[in-house]
Amino acid sequence: MLTLKKNPNGSLTKQVLLIILDGVGFTEKGYENGNAVAKAQMPVLKGLWKTHPTVLLKAHGTAVGMPSDDDMGNSEVGHNVLGSGRIFDQGAKLVSQSIENGSLFAGPIWKKLISNCKSNQSTFHFLGLFSDGNVHSHIDHLRAMIDNAIKEDIKKIRLHILLDGRDVPEKSALDYLNPFEEYLDAYRKQGLDILIASGGGRMELTMDRYDADWSMVERGWSHHVEGEGRTFKSAKEAIETFRQENPAVIDQYLPGFVVGDKNGKPVGKVEDNDSVVFFNFRGDRSIEISRAFTEENLTNFNRKRFPKIEFAGMMQYDGDLFIPKQYLVAPPTIDRTMGEYFANEGIAQYALSETQKYGHVTFFWNGNRSGYFNQTLETYEEVKSDIIPFDQKPEMKAKEITDNLVLALTSHKFPFLRVNYANGDMVGHTGNMDATVRGLEYLDVCLERVKKICDETGTVLCITADHGNADEMYQLTKKGTAETSKDGKPVPKTSHTLNPVQFVLYDPKGKIKLNQDLEEKGLANVAATMMDLLGFDAPVGYHPSLIKRD
Repeated sequence: MLTLKKNPNGSLTKQVLLIILDGVGFTEKGYENGNAVAKAQMPVLKGLWKTHPTVLLKAHGTAVGMPSDDDMGNSEVGHNVLGSGRIFDQGAKLVSQSIENGSLFAGPIWKKLISNCKSNQSTFHFLGLFSDGNVHSHIDHLRAMIDNAIKEDIKKIRLHILLDGRDVPEKSALDYLNPFEEYLDAYRKQGLDILIASGGGRMELTMDRYDADWSMVERGWSHHVEGEGRTFKSAKEAIETFRQENPAVIDQYLPGFVVGDKNGKPVGKVEDNDSVVFFNFRGDRSIEISRAFTEENLTNFNRKRFPKIEFAGMMQYDGDLFIPKQYLVAPPTIDRTMGEYFANEGIAQYALSETQKYGHVTFFWNGNRSGYFNQTLETYEEVKSDIIPFDQKPEMKAKEITDNLVLALTSHKFPFLRVNYANGDMVGHTGNMDATVRGLEYLDVCLERVKKICDETGTVLCITADHGNADEMYQLTKKGTAETSKDGKPVPKTSHTLNPVQFVLYDPKGKIKLNQDLEEKGLANVAATMMDLLGFDAPVGYHPSLIKRD
């Protein structure tokens, strides 16, 4: 059994609260360049940053297991690192490596998908997020699979594209689609039958998560599988039409569409004996659609039929529930997480968030592991998220989360508590600067309540983030200034950032210090810090604690 070594100097507190302000990064750029964090009136948080021990943590790129420092961090990898205290190669890097070394195409599942289409003279379908955001997927992975399938003599390929506008510029769909159609045209000129068959915005269909809104999956199923939906001659025509009808709509919220032939019939329904790959590598928004394709007795929505196909995910999205059973690239094996160590030491833990980030403080935090290490010692609480665009209610469920958190703190049952406030990320993803500012300002009101309870209970409060987002709400030029559109307004940015995040420690007694001289500080240092506060040395391989002990 995994155990921790006690620090001979003892613990620094009896109760620790770690708050993750999702998507609240740090940059010195001002609000005129899109920094909603700078613009927001947040006297409590900014006061803590100014007057209490604070350090900057790297939260993107190689510090969270991404291929390079040009890659943004994201909530999945951020919480993996926060919970495990180490850095593991993540989905984007693992998939790219498997394509480069050929192991993906040499694997038994890929061969099975290919063989199925050849023996049945059936269609190979690729479904996934259509961009190079590298958070959920990468368009280069799709190209590589198409190229290989054609080398393997696959004759008919259909693509079902989910438009991004969230991890990439908000109206960039045609920037990806137009050159991709040229790429497909080169194959079509060789006589290959390869077409885009359906699509739509990622927040409109298919990519729901945490069982928040299965109607998204149902809409995706209707479009991709049944070929039911508003029909166009091409994906380009669909996107251009939707934008003409509603100039304000951004890619992630574009309605679903179906591509039809000359007679208006769908060109790419999923039929018996077809092969289907869902090419997203990130798990949270891949589980429900994978279940729809693989569970014969699914009850979450009514499928008119359940085609008998060969289905594979790019990765296995839930290793405990084996979703899906067939996958192309093995996910990272994340072991010896903080949660497991604490459970083995008899330390009660409390994890809390609303639906949008609930899996991040449980599943991802525990190394992509469902369930509990010790249910008698672990309490997980989920506050149900509203099913609305988050800029319509930027407060989200921060009040309800805070109400629950106050009860947990005052119960004195939990030496370690962790909570995620989703506002900075989920409202930030809408690209609405004013709404994001309001969401952050509401968070600060909640933090004032929490800080007061920490004073009353003697709880050490640590506040950080998993990556940036709200800190950069405008697209920036190479000079670092806000990019403007033809009407002179800043161009919104809906993706994460490459900025670091702040880690602040508030000790009601004012005695605990942080090690400002520690080099290469990142999210991986947080787990050891929590252990240190509770009187334990970090296990072998963990990045060192941020605490400065005398």
